[in-house]
Amino acid sequence: MKQDLVLGDGGPFRTLPARMEAHQIAIYLAAIAVGALLGWTLPGLGAGLAGAINPALGALLYVTFLQVPAASLLCALRQGRFLAAVLVVNFAVVPLVVAGMLALLPADQAIRIGVLLVLLTPCVDYVIVFSGLAGASSDRLLATTPILLLAQMLALPALLWLFLGPGLAATVRPGPFVEAFVVLIVIPLALAWATQAWAARARPGQVLATAAGATMVPLMAATLLVVVASQAPALTADPAALADLAGVVPFYVAFLIVMAFAGLGVARLFRLGTRDGRAVVFTGATRNSLVVLPLALALPAHLALAAAVVVTQPLVEVIGMLIYMRTVPRLLPNR
Repeated sequence: MKQDLVLGDGGPFRTLPARMEAHQIAIYLAAIAVGALLGWTLPGLGAGLAGAINPALGALLYVTFLQVPAASLLCALRQGRFLAAVLVVNFAVVPLVVAGMLALLPADQAIRIGVLLVLLTPCVDYVIVFSGLAGASSDRLLATTPILLLAQMLALPALLWLFLGPGLAATVRPGPFVEAFVVLIVIPLALAWATQAWAARARPGQVLATAAGATMVPLMAATLLVVVASQAPALTADPAALADLAGVVPFYVAFLIVMAFAGLGVARLFRLGTRDGRAVVFTGATRNSLVVLPLALALPAHLALAAAVVVTQPLVEVIGMLIYMRTVPRLLPNR
């Protein structure tokens, strides 16, 4: 995606995709702000955008997977200590941290389910961006993306049952899990690998793969805009929900603080190098709010607040990642 366009005077001028990459954080923040504005000022339009969430996510993950050659997935399985550290921080350490927070959460079941849905699932999209900007092994994280997606879809039902008990966990119906797995994992991954195979054999395939790869930043921005705009009207209709959501913000902030040091501990436990260690810190802290949102939207009406709880998390996390980009390199300096 990072290319230079040389004009007549010989000076390098970055292409539009490269310029968007250079300013992607500002673009994401602007997308969130525009989404909130649209949702609050045009609630009919915002609510109507809910149906665009899955297509936007599917397109985003297709482009993400397109950057993971099929051979890289096999390499990820052979990464040994790095892959083990990624799995341990996400599926052993994070549940323990969440368990410690659970007793302090509000008693409202919608809030609890929303917090659990988002905090128990590791991020697979913009963690690649933020970790790379902090000098982490973003390429290795990218290669583990399909593994993380599959692992969290398998682990989440069991973790919800453990934290909520069989009665309440049963309200999270299995149908959306299956749909999310097919729409957000199987189809995008199959299309990405088909595109890669075509690109290896024919020039048009190469053009398509290059063009699709250049859409990562606008697709992420569009997804954030759609997600925020679709949920904002619900908050406008119920001002009391804003107070409830404000109550979960400290928990999301606390999670980011705790996971910075927990991830550092896991990286040292597995004796990882600087770049790999930073990647482990980032994957432990960033959560999969966009992918689990369809699961929250499929909950019964009396648990509708859970979707807004899920959406609140990335608003906190984006700011947290700006801080992480500066602090993680200090926690794990170059040797």
